[in-house]
Amino acid sequence: MNMKTVLILLILALATIFALVCVLLTRGRAPGTCQHQPPEQEDPDDGQSLVFADLTPEELAQVVRYLQGNLGVQLVDASRAKPSDNCIASVDVQVPAKAEVLRFLDGGGARPRREALAVLYFGNQPDPNITEYVVGPLPTPVYHRDVTVQKYGGKVPYHRRPVTGKEYMDINALIQRELRKAPRFLAACCESDGTDLAILTTAPRGFKSGDRATWFVLFHGVAGTGYYLSPVGLEVLVEHGDLHVSRWRLRKVFYNGEYFASMGDLEGAFESNLLEVIRMEKPQAEEVLGSMRPRRPPGSLGPLQYEPQGPRYSIRNNRVTFQGWSIAFGMNPNTGPRLFDIRFRGERIVYELSLQEALALYGSNCPGGMSTRYFDGSFGIGRFAYELVRGLDCPYTATYVDQHYLAESETPKTNQNSLCIFEHDAALPLRRHFSDSHSLYYGGLRKNTLVIRAVSTLINYDYIWDFMFHGSGDVEVRVHATGYISSSFLHGRGTDYGNRVGPHTLGTMHLHHIHYKVDLDVDGQLNSLDTQDMEYELVKDPWSMQHTIERPYLRRERLEREGEAAFLLNTPMPRYLSFAGSKPNKWGHPRSYRVQIISFTGEHLPLSSPMERSISWGRYQLAVTRRKEEEPTSTSVYNQNDPWTPTVVFADFIDNETITNEDLVAWITVGFLHVPHAEDVPNTVTVGNGVGFFLRPYNYFDEDPSVDSPDSVYFSGEQDAGACGANPLACLPPAAACAPHLPPFRYGGFLNL
Repeated sequence: MNMKTVLILLILALATIFALVCVLLTRGRAPGTCQHQPPEQEDPDDGQSLVFADLTPEELAQVVRYLQGNLGVQLVDASRAKPSDNCIASVDVQVPAKAEVLRFLDGGGARPRREALAVLYFGNQPDPNITEYVVGPLPTPVYHRDVTVQKYGGKVPYHRRPVTGKEYMDINALIQRELRKAPRFLAACCESDGTDLAILTTAPRGFKSGDRATWFVLFHGVAGTGYYLSPVGLEVLVEHGDLHVSRWRLRKVFYNGEYFASMGDLEGAFESNLLEVIRMEKPQAEEVLGSMRPRRPPGSLGPLQYEPQGPRYSIRNNRVTFQGWSIAFGMNPNTGPRLFDIRFRGERIVYELSLQEALALYGSNCPGGMSTRYFDGSFGIGRFAYELVRGLDCPYTATYVDQHYLAESETPKTNQNSLCIFEHDAALPLRRHFSDSHSLYYGGLRKNTLVIRAVSTLINYDYIWDFMFHGSGDVEVRVHATGYISSSFLHGRGTDYGNRVGPHTLGTMHLHHIHYKVDLDVDGQLNSLDTQDMEYELVKDPWSMQHTIERPYLRRERLEREGEAAFLLNTPMPRYLSFAGSKPNKWGHPRSYRVQIISFTGEHLPLSSPMERSISWGRYQLAVTRRKEEEPTSTSVYNQNDPWTPTVVFADFIDNETITNEDLVAWITVGFLHVPHAEDVPNTVTVGNGVGFFLRPYNYFDEDPSVDSPDSVYFSGEQDAGACGANPLACLPPAAACAPHLPPFRYGGFLNL
C-alpha cells in the first residue's frame, strides 16, 4: 500500500468520525446528560415575597426583648409559668392588610411595615385575660398596640387559653399523687404503681363557659411503641381551673363502666370485692399491640426518585418557582401551612391558601372518648410539624426547609427540615393520545408536579399536608391521615361505637374534618361565582319527529348572595362551581377557576349542640363570602376550651351580602368518617384516607397551558422514535448513569422535644 492510499484512507476515517460526532450532537443531548442544569429564573422576586415570610429567630428574640422591657409587668417564661403568672404564649408574623400588600406588589407602593403578633397570658392581674399585641416595626421594635378588642369585640377571658406544657406537667403530678391512693387496685388491674402509665388528655374541658375540667385516659406505656392502643380501663376527671395549682382537684374516676368519687373510693370498692377487675398484664416491648418495629430484615432497595441534572425548581427566601409557578410559603405555629401570592405564568391565581383547622370528633361509651372533640389548631398544627424523614416522608433528594417558631417559651425554637419541596413524577400521563387512524402518531406529557409538604403529629395522629402544582395550571390540595388510632377500654356495648382491635381495646369511631381558606384572585381581585350543572330535556328528534330523545343540556347560573353560596355538608352542590373574572378568554367565556372537592365527610355536629357554633365552619362543604380584613380566620385557638361561647363564629361570616364582582374567599371543608378496624393496627394507612380539593382553570386560558412544557413528547410513524433528537424519552438511557450524590442520612427530630 503506497503513501497516497494511506493518506486517502486516513482522510476518509477522519471525515467519518467528524460526521458521527455531528450526528450525535444534532440528534440528542446525551453527552451532557449528567451536567447540572440550573433551573430557569422565571421570577426574579427581588425579595417581595418576604412581606409574607415567617419571623426569623432573630426577629422572634427581638420581640421578646421588647415585650420584657416595655409592658411594665413581670413576665415569667411560659415553660415555667403558673396560671397565676404573666407570660408570652406565642409570637408570629402579623401579615399586613391585603390592600397594603397589593399596593406594594402590584402598584409600586411602599413595602409594608414588618410586624409581629404577640399573644400574652396575664394571670397575675385583678382581671386575668388573654391579650394580643401587634409589635413593630421589625427588626427593631419601638411600639406595641393592643388589638384584642379590635379583633374579637372584647377582652378574651382567661379560661379560654390553651393548656400549656407546664399546666399538663402539674396535672400529671396531681394524677400521680391520686393514683398512689389505690395501690392494690393498680397492682391487680394493671401490674403497675401508676408511674409507668401514660396519660392522654381529652378536650373540651367541661359543659359550660368557664369550666376547665378535663378527662384524662390512662394507658400502659411501653417505650418505643404507641401507647394509644393499650388502655387499662381507668380514666380520671381533673378540675384545673383555679389560678392556684394547690386548689386543683380530682373530681371523678371511671373504671370499666363504673364511676367513683375518688381513687380512695375505687380502692375501697376493690378491697370490698365490689369491683369487677380486668387484669391487664403489662405488655412487653416485642409483643405490645401496635409496635412498629420491623418484623423482617431489610430487603432489596426500592425505586429512587432523583433529578439527573439537578432540581428544576428554584427556592429563594420563602418563594419557590417551577415551570411558570411562583409560590410564597410559610407555617403558622397554630394552624399550620400557609401559602401566599400563588402565580402561574406571572398572573396571580390565589392570594392566600391556608389551613384553618383540623377537627377530630369521637364516639365511645367511656367518658374520655365520648367527650373528645379535638380542635387541633389549639394544640399547634404548625409547631408540631417535626423534622421529616429523608427518603420516606419525602423523596431522599427533596429540598428540606427549617421552620422557626416561638410558643410557650421565651426562646425561639427550630423544627429543622420540617417542610419539604420536590418535583414528583406521578408515573401517570398528564395527557396522552395514540393515533391509529388517519395518521399515525403519539403525543403526551408526563404528570410532573411541584409538591410542598409538611407532616404534623398531633398526639396520636399524623397529618400529611400536600400542596401540588401541575403544569396544566391546576392546584391540588390534599391531606392524608395516618398514625395511631385513639382507643377506649372495651366494655359493655362498646362495639356500638367502633370495632374491637385488641383483647380489651375498642377502636373508637371518629370523624376528621379539615377546613381551608382559599382567597382566589382570578384575573384580578374582583370575581363572581358561576355554577354549571346538567339536566335532561325531552325533545322530538329533528330528523324523525315521531320519536323523542332525552338531551342533556347545561344549566348556567351566577350566584348573587352569600346565602346562595353556602352549601351544607353532604348535600348536593353544583358539579361545576367557578370563580370568574370580568374578562373573557379568546372564545368568549369568562376567565375562571373551578373549585372541585374530593371528600367523604361524616355528619356535622347537630345544630342543637351547645358547642356547635364553635365549629360552625363544619356546616358547609363550601361557603363563599366577601373577603374582609376583620374575618381573617374561620376559627380561633380559644374556641377549644370555651366552645360554648366561641371567640370566632364562622357562621356569622355568612350575612347574605352580594358576591358579584367582589373580592371573594372560598372556605372549604373536607374530611372522612373513620371506623377503626383490625387493619388500623399498628397504624392507619394513608391508602383511602386522603381527601382534598382542586383549583382548576376553566376557560382561564385559550388552550391547555401544558402544551408549552419542554417535557412534551411527540413522534409520528415516519420518525425514528429511538432518536434522542426526535423523542426526549430516548435520551433517558444515558441518564441512568447519572447516579445522584446523596447526602448522608441524618435525623435530629428528637432534639427539640
